[in-house]
Amino acid sequence: MEDLMAARSQMAVSLGFHIVFASIGMAMPFLMAVSHWRWLRTGRTVFRDLTRAWSRGVAIFFAVGAVSGTALSFELGLLWPRFMEQAGPVIGMPFSWEGTAFFLEAIALGLFLYGWNRLPPKVHWGVGLAVGISGVLSGIFVVCANAWMNSPAGFTWLNGRATDIDPWRAMFNPAWKGQSLHMLLAAFAATGFAVGGLHALLLRLKPGSEFHREAFRIALAIGSVAALLQPLSGDRLAKGTARRQPAKLAAMEAHFRTEAGAPLYIGGWPDEEGKRVRYGLPIPRMLSFLAFGDLHAEVQGLEDIPRDQWPPVAPVHAAFQIMVGAGTAMAAVAALFLFLSFRRSVWLDHRRFLTLAAICTPLGFIALEAGWTVTEVGRQPWILYGFMRTCDAVTPMPGLVYPFLAFSLVYLFLALVVGWLLLRHIRAAERDYPSARPEAGHA
Repeated sequence: MEDLMAARSQMAVSLGFHIVFASIGMAMPFLMAVSHWRWLRTGRTVFRDLTRAWSRGVAIFFAVGAVSGTALSFELGLLWPRFMEQAGPVIGMPFSWEGTAFFLEAIALGLFLYGWNRLPPKVHWGVGLAVGISGVLSGIFVVCANAWMNSPAGFTWLNGRATDIDPWRAMFNPAWKGQSLHMLLAAFAATGFAVGGLHALLLRLKPGSEFHREAFRIALAIGSVAALLQPLSGDRLAKGTARRQPAKLAAMEAHFRTEAGAPLYIGGWPDEEGKRVRYGLPIPRMLSFLAFGDLHAEVQGLEDIPRDQWPPVAPVHAAFQIMVGAGTAMAAVAALFLFLSFRRSVWLDHRRFLTLAAICTPLGFIALEAGWTVTEVGRQPWILYGFMRTCDAVTPMPGLVYPFLAFSLVYLFLALVVGWLLLRHIRAAERDYPSARPEAGHA
């Protein structure tokens, strides 16, 4: 494996691993806060048990997320020193703020875990909410930096160097709002569906558990709202991508020829030699409408972009289709869940609906990983869009395949450890929390 590919693969594995924990770290404390608040309002033990159980899960994910996030920070400097030499003075501010938010999150989580029966109840709840708020801020700051790589701003590029630096304009670049909103909604949808699906499975296996019933409903309610809002966010982000990164949009849609009234393809496989999509279902003029809000708008195709500036078309197109497909399925289940919640709530406990929710458990994280593949691979061959190519930013150090393999093994080990810890946590639920036991009359 070439050093450039090894460096890119290591970043892909690290980011793909870390993003799961970062997303859970952003969304899970809010699930916890809802349950905690309901305990304070109703005094029902099930909500206290649920808050305690989820807070232990948050602690596990936070610890592993901190490790993988630290590794990513080192990798940016070690694998891409030429990029960081120029980017550091421009985009260092959001990274420093992200560090501050991370410390606040760690302090708040420690206080929350230690504060049971020691802090006043509402102060304790507020500390738990602070865990979520600082986690969200941390995520937004990191996305600001990534958005800058897609939509560079706040500097003048002169003789291969960044000058006249304005860190505020760099941080609040044209893409930061759209990307941040899309990422936050993705995190809440993925976590809500994953947690809700897991409790749906446990409720199906142990009918009558009040603990799993309430957990399933809280988690899926939050995930459903996010899943229904996500298409609106995606539409706004796609329109921004059409203006700022036409090559990425063209790769997402496998759109080869510049044309007005461009069709949107559902599915299919790009044929780069023939400049067409095979086996896809075309929807006439829809790409023009989705990209520019006009059925007759002209959409730039890859044929008008120099060949050496094309992103890898097939993986970007496939990842985009997977993301949209998973998101659409989640939105459909979300609509059904909200309908049943308001009109037929008793059906939420039906075995068929619990099975459907359980099947949806991984969908959000599949969409999340596919979405980041579109974001990162779709920016290639640039590490800083339009200014610095990825191949020019990589370290000259040889033998990068070895740290790639070592990091991959470490992440695999961490994943196994997390899986084992969560399995133990789930198995101990009935012992630690009386409300997790099935009610009388149920097996």
